[in-house]
Amino acid sequence: MKKIRLFLASSSELLEERKEFELFINRKNKEWHDKGIFIDLIIWEDFLDAMSSTRLQDEYNKAIAESDLFVMLFCTKVGKYTNEEFDFAYHHFMKNNRPLIFTYFKDAPITTGSANKDDIRSLWAFQEKLVKLGHFYSTYKNVDGLKYQFNGQLEKLAEKGFIGLNEQGKTTKQPVIQKINKANVTGNNNIVIQGSNNSNIKIQNAHKINNIGHIDNANFS
Repeated sequence: MKKIRLFLASSSELLEERKEFELFINRKNKEWHDKGIFIDLIIWEDFLDAMSSTRLQDEYNKAIAESDLFVMLFCTKVGKYTNEEFDFAYHHFMKNNRPLIFTYFKDAPITTGSANKDDIRSLWAFQEKLVKLGHFYSTYKNVDGLKYQFNGQLEKLAEKGFIGLNEQGKTTKQPVIQKINKANVTGNNNIVIQGSNNSNIKIQNAHKINNIGHIDNANFS
């Protein structure tokens, strides 16, 4: 079973979205169980607000660094720690290509009497930062719209092999690349190649060998 770690971040005003998102991931896990995939959802409610040798935000950041996917939800404001979480995830992605980042802004009606100017400014400033970084964020009107959009992203990741679904429920074999005498050997017809160390590599179902010793579409054994 392959585990995909997903960190969900949002402000406290989106409590309902977080609950519904968790239910959605649970249903997705049931759908993908036989395909060998489990999405491990991490939310800040999972962390104990207790004494520790580091501040709690550091624990969040550690979890973000270990995640494959990072989802942020926004509505009327972007707080200091939410900003920090995004920056940490972004810089970690730039260095390690993980986690993939998804940002969703709720398009909710706001009355002039209830609007907080500082909160709105923080939201606009954060959206401008995303634009400058070249990050394309999405908007949604309700929870169903959020789930529909993110489900589409999960399906695309599966199609591209990032998630690696297996219809038989077994672990999907990944492409293998080995080097023999500086020649790349990859991926499928029972050919045996002898390396410089006199060890044999058996390649099943080899498709072709190019002019630099590259074997396409082979399985190693």
